[in-house]
Amino acid sequence: MLTLKAVVEALLFSSQRPLTAKEILQVVRLGTEYASEEEQEIFKGMTEAAIQNVLVELGTDYQQLERAFQLVEQVSGWQLTTKPEHQNWVRQLFPDLRPARLSPPALETLAIVAYRQPVTKADIEAIRGVAVDGVIQRLLDVGMLKIAGRAEIPGRPLLYETTQHFMEHFGIKTLDELPNASELRFVPLPNGNPPAFHPGATGTGPTDEPGPGELFTESAQEQPGEPPAEIVASENPVPENETKATAESGTPIDQGANKE
Repeated sequence: MLTLKAVVEALLFSSQRPLTAKEILQVVRLGTEYASEEEQEIFKGMTEAAIQNVLVELGTDYQQLERAFQLVEQVSGWQLTTKPEHQNWVRQLFPDLRPARLSPPALETLAIVAYRQPVTKADIEAIRGVAVDGVIQRLLDVGMLKIAGRAEIPGRPLLYETTQHFMEHFGIKTLDELPNASELRFVPLPNGNPPAFHPGATGTGPTDEPGPGELFTESAQEQPGEPPAEIVASENPVPENETKATAESGTPIDQGANKE
């Protein structure tokens, strides 16, 4: 028997991108116009809230059935993705697609922009204590940052803020999901030392500007047995027909499964 849940599941399975409840409702209404009278009665008076409830039910069903895939709500909508624990096997289907880790300078710059946005380049350099022209340009190129306008101060410098791709990449739906300052105090550091911030720096001293290809650290440099990178970025988008095989790492092949 045809049900709304089955129709929504078919749409999610067929889509090459995340779908919002509103988009699914529009498609259901369009399809109803070509359905039989009995099917039209099933979907009569359908609302966005009903679609949202069905999406939640589907996600619960997949978890209870222990399927290899899951339904994940991303900033741009809902999408079926493979579970993180299967990523090692899924990646073997795409051996040529090597995810790359963001370098420490890129991560530091992204963190400053995420928490202080919109922010100028001078403000970022004052916090980091180094010039960041090259890092910012490359983050703009890969879609992690965007220009948000100009500051109302002398010289009208450009303002930078994070993008929707940034939120999809790190598996968050809103910036409110970023850990607050008090939570960051309890995050263990690899070497047990606090990060070195220089609030009073002018940005005219040393620089950690990357050379060609240095914005990202290739995941191929990981040692055997090391867990896969959780934070990845790729300058080359993955074809749409490969988005079904997703896992945890954050590239289109892996995005959506990292929902910590």
